[in-house]
Amino acid sequence: MQAGKLNKRITLQKPMKTQSPATGAVVNGWADVAELWANVTDLSARDFVAAQAGQNEVTTRITIRWREDVTDKHRILYRGRVYDIQGVLEDDKSGLEYLTLPCSRGISDG
Repeated sequence: MQAGKLNKRITLQKPMKTQSPATGAVVNGWADVAELWANVTDLSARDFVAAQAGQNEVTTRITIRWREDVTDKHRILYRGRVYDIQGVLEDDKSGLEYLTLPCSRGISDG
């Protein structure tokens, strides 16, 4: 993956539990982990049909530089939209250059 193709700014978020000061209840939320450069590719109609055979909701492929802390429990914010990570795929050369993240459009909940 050429660095020049990582030309979109995304925010990686992780799930986080906090306690509501008003009620004391534990609330599920999200915390920013990092702002990253990424390649964001919406799937073509052909790719989308092929993806449906395995995963019904994959709509976007996001590629980032390799990080060891990214899991499918994280999510991505890009252009005001939430993307749920459906899997984490390492590159096929060294496994340490970049990650491909098949994503589905999520629901903003915090």
